[in-house]
Amino acid sequence: MERLVTDGTLRQAAAQLLDLFRARGLKLATAESCTGGLVAATLTEIAGSSDVVDCGFVTYSNEAKQAMLGVPAATLKRHGAVSGQTATAMAAGALKNSDADVSVAITGIAGPGGGSKQKPVGLVHFAAACRDGRRIARSRRYGKIGRRQVRQRSVAEAFELLLKLAENA
Repeated sequence: MERLVTDGTLRQAAAQLLDLFRARGLKLATAESCTGGLVAATLTEIAGSSDVVDCGFVTYSNEAKQAMLGVPAATLKRHGAVSGQTATAMAAGALKNSDADVSVAITGIAGPGGGSKQKPVGLVHFAAACRDGRRIARSRRYGKIGRRQVRQRSVAEAFELLLKLAENA
């Protein structure tokens, strides 16, 4: 069983991420659905984060994903809001609509309701993108661990993706 993700562990990871981005001269943008801005909020809780965080998009609805991030209607119709394809399009849209060097996107089903057999509660898709063309995409199935833990683990996963891209920048 995975360890519980706490506010303290997220704050520590956020500080590490900000330090690395600052050292590399990188800016980041977030595109969030099921986390509702928690990635951006965790980062901006730390004083001085404005030299790293360019912006955050909270796109809970399909309409917002289309209008703010340019996610194609065809992608949403064919694959759904909770899909790797949508996460990838969200990350690309965050880069396109910001001055960031790196973006991260999250879309999933935090629960406790809303899941299906094909897309169960706890399924979360992630994508991260760099202006240099590098991309990372993955999904996690956290299961029915509670809405708060799904969201917190998703933030931790987003930080890992951003660190991975920044370390190789």
